[in-house]
Amino acid sequence: MPLDPFLAAKLHLIDGLRRYDPADPEAGRRFEAFFRDPAPWPEPEADTEEHRVPGPHGPIPVRVYRPRGRRPGPGLLWLHGGGFRAGDLDMPEAHLVSAELAARAGALVVSVGYRLAVDGVRYPVPVDDVRAAWRWLTGPEAPTYTGPPALGGASAGAALALSAAIGLRDDGSAPPAALLLAYPFAHFPVPVLDEDTAALMRELPPVLRFGTESIEDMVRNYVGRITELPPAAMPGAARLTGLPPTGIVLSELDDLRPSGELLARQLTESGVPTRTCLAAGMLHGHLNRTPSLAEVDRSLTFFATLLTG
Repeated sequence: MPLDPFLAAKLHLIDGLRRYDPADPEAGRRFEAFFRDPAPWPEPEADTEEHRVPGPHGPIPVRVYRPRGRRPGPGLLWLHGGGFRAGDLDMPEAHLVSAELAARAGALVVSVGYRLAVDGVRYPVPVDDVRAAWRWLTGPEAPTYTGPPALGGASAGAALALSAAIGLRDDGSAPPAALLLAYPFAHFPVPVLDEDTAALMRELPPVLRFGTESIEDMVRNYVGRITELPPAAMPGAARLTGLPPTGIVLSELDDLRPSGELLARQLTESGVPTRTCLAAGMLHGHLNRTPSLAEVDRSLTFFATLLTG
């Protein structure tokens, strides 16, 4: 379907912008207006606390979310996106998603401030941080929860979650009970869009697109090259058998959507129970928006149901 009508009515705000420049106040105001949702986010009933967990490259900040007034059931280690080089624990894709899933699923959610691919940091350092955080969540020092722990993330964070799950499978560590992946960036090169979606995408401002150059830049910055990539770096190239049941949320109008669709087919062919949820009319990164948009709410409900089911 076309772009969500609420978003379509605001495209003029970012028309002509090719990228977000934090040094440009006018561009900043236009982006802020574009990303203002239909209603403010009423932060759900969840309590937070900050921890630092040990890792092979130094301490890793994590933020723990508990459902207020309830004993947590399932656990979830959650990883924000940001192209491997951006993002933090305060961005909506980290904070909003974690708080919502803690409240909706009665879960203990641990959001991980993994090391970003900046200042010379490259693969596998972010994956090492994720695996260290997983060992903490599944070890004796973790906060109490009663259900099985899952692992998930969005965009680049989904790739890190999948890479970490592959490593846990291979070294015999405690595996996640499920994988929750939002619009995963799991392949390089990224498969092409179908013709109908490609036609709709051509109508969007360039700043909302992932072109060949930007995708190559993300991979080169993360891995250090775009040739002879380690299979688990862009984990759609790795062996996927033996992974836990997986739920994948896709953004309909997303240049990276074919990666998530291919991953779903690969997992199914590998014998992994896989479910998908297509967020109609949504752009990549739609979990950075609030549940006042119906498809954001539906995506969060999909993940919460996977955690409690």
